[in-house]
Amino acid sequence: MEKNKTTISGKRKTSIAKATILEGNGKIWINKRPYENLDFFRKLMIDEPVEITKKTLGHFNFNIYVNAKSGGKESQIHASRLAIARALVKFTGSNELKRAFLKYDKNLLVADTRRKEAYKPGDSKARAKRQKSFR
Repeated sequence: MEKNKTTISGKRKTSIAKATILEGNGKIWINKRPYENLDFFRKLMIDEPVEITKKTLGHFNFNIYVNAKSGGKESQIHASRLAIARALVKFTGSNELKRAFLKYDKNLLVADTRRKEAYKPGDSKARAKRQKSFR
């Protein structure tokens, strides 16, 4: 068993990502695949907390394993990004890193709680109402 290992979760819409962080050589895997294999914009989203950590701490010698499930691809990436940033802050215990994340983007550490609005009875959509015609 590894002695220094932390697991943190992040949520976005219905996606849940669990990130496990430990000392290592700077590799990140999302659903058992290296994050470098993601398409360009998704890779950039995962790169944000990594680059901020490199700039703030001067190094990035952590291995992070993320398991994301449920929801769509995009919300899984958002949930993974949140879990990675939270894991880095907890694992390093650095207030400076936490401030850097919050200054860059609050949603790196604070979950976006917006959810889909419920359908209303007798209507086809959440906000759409029945139309009347008085002719």
